[in-house]
Amino acid sequence: MSETTPGPRTAAPRVTIVLPCYNEQDHVVAEVERICAAMDASGYSYELLAFDDASTDDTLARLRAAEARFPHLRVIAFATNGGSGTVRRIGTQRARGEIVVWTDADMSYPNERIPDLVEILLTDDTVDQVVGARDQEMGRHRVLRVPAKWLIRKLAETLTNTRIPDLNSGLRAFRREVSLPYLRLLPPGFSCVTTITLAFLSNQHAIHYEPISYARRAGRSKFHPVRDAYRYILQVLRMVVYFNPLKVLMPPALWLLGIGALKVVYDLATNPVYIRNNTIMLLMTGLMIASMALLADLIVRSRDS
Repeated sequence: MSETTPGPRTAAPRVTIVLPCYNEQDHVVAEVERICAAMDASGYSYELLAFDDASTDDTLARLRAAEARFPHLRVIAFATNGGSGTVRRIGTQRARGEIVVWTDADMSYPNERIPDLVEILLTDDTVDQVVGARDQEMGRHRVLRVPAKWLIRKLAETLTNTRIPDLNSGLRAFRREVSLPYLRLLPPGFSCVTTITLAFLSNQHAIHYEPISYARRAGRSKFHPVRDAYRYILQVLRMVVYFNPLKVLMPPALWLLGIGALKVVYDLATNPVYIRNNTIMLLMTGLMIASMALLADLIVRSRDS
């Protein structure tokens, strides 16, 4: 992926805000104004990295025109579309601030509250990530989005043994140093926010959920209710298997072994000299999954942190 080269750097700021932009020409400058006004009033030193993700409209031109007005704004243009996850990964890697903020440019998140999230991190050393927990679901396909996201969140809560008020909020702040080992795990799409949440939770990094309002987005949503929900589910399972494979693999293995054992008793009770083929298949499948779970757990525990 090619991109333009940013200008010379000055003294390192305290906060870096990563802003993915894709076809947001009608409101991207208003979003930049809102973010910069809030950060200027906060007194925190900051940089705003606005990534144009190969937009097909005038988003890049309007960001370039805004650079002269906002001294803390740096515009980086991608030649090919990489997805919001790619933008956030590269933005976090390039960030110079100790605190990194992820948000969106669609006017849906209350970006004027970014200083509030930053303040929580700077005043409480026990918290490594602050997530803006939304008060409602907006956008198109709410009939599909709400139950799908609820099911995915409940699955993540079950697998992590943690209450998660908002699994995939796009507004969050975290300590850059803590996030660095997990950036390579980020997928290119929307589920990157789910990934960073689960990565922190799976490694006992404290997350604070700060209630925020959530508005209808400006422009057209890029979220596909079926395709992206499927990817969310896969990513939740992938992340939990990556950090705690026993949590996912051992329960079905034990169920199969338990059913197989009961089936052995039944088979011997009905015919003392014959165990049916499906009983043997149940036992062998359970043993194979249990062996995979133990082997995966051994790999996880021997892996460098």
